[in-house]
Amino acid sequence: MHVVVLAGGPPDAVAALAAGIPNKAFLPIGGIPLVERVLQALRATPSIEKIIVVAPATAHAEPCLGLADELRADGRQIRTSLRNGLEGLPPDEIVLLTASDLPLLTPEVVEDFISRVRSDEADLWYGCVEKRVHLAAYPQVPHTWARLREGTFCGGGLMALRPRVFPALERSIERLGAARKNPFRLASLFGYDVLLRFALGRLRIDQAQARAGVILGAPVRAVVSPYAQSAVNVDRVSDVALAERLLR
Repeated sequence: MHVVVLAGGPPDAVAALAAGIPNKAFLPIGGIPLVERVLQALRATPSIEKIIVVAPATAHAEPCLGLADELRADGRQIRTSLRNGLEGLPPDEIVLLTASDLPLLTPEVVEDFISRVRSDEADLWYGCVEKRVHLAAYPQVPHTWARLREGTFCGGGLMALRPRVFPALERSIERLGAARKNPFRLASLFGYDVLLRFALGRLRIDQAQARAGVILGAPVRAVVSPYAQSAVNVDRVSDVALAERLLR
């Protein structure tokens, strides 16, 4: 399976913690840049064939990107970066997508996610972690939680898709990205009937999948990972010290 690592975007408050880095993906955590930690996990994953990193062109000479098979330039918007990463890949083959700020990612976590994707026929797969699993492993890591009938979940840093569905996804990706930290805004994009069921804690995973499939015109599946590491990322300045402690 090919994998696209999204390491683009402008510098933010996290990147400001280290001089001269293009964005937070290049921030050292435990002495190793975040994106390099992700690449190490991917390179050691048996099912990964090719690693494509989408990052600022000015960073392509950085040694921490040496484990990538191919480097591509990012865009000003996430949909442009994703389009660049998927360009030229077989439209019907499954491509893994991963964030670049997952300090605890391991080959075991990635391999498990891939096996779950391959066992459930769809065109788009979205990773998530159940709250009780996350709290058992990392109770000190904060998250935005979504309560569904089957349990309470947070989003993870792994996804997968067949490139043929990207044009439909691109039309809504910016709205989804803006709403991803707000469960009610996210649910509202799927219709007010879904929003009402979500607000009452009665929305089922299959109902959310069905509505997402209607929006995209392609089957969508949630992948519930048993590994909390897939949902530990570095979004805020406070996450940096926390990630350092967890790695120690």
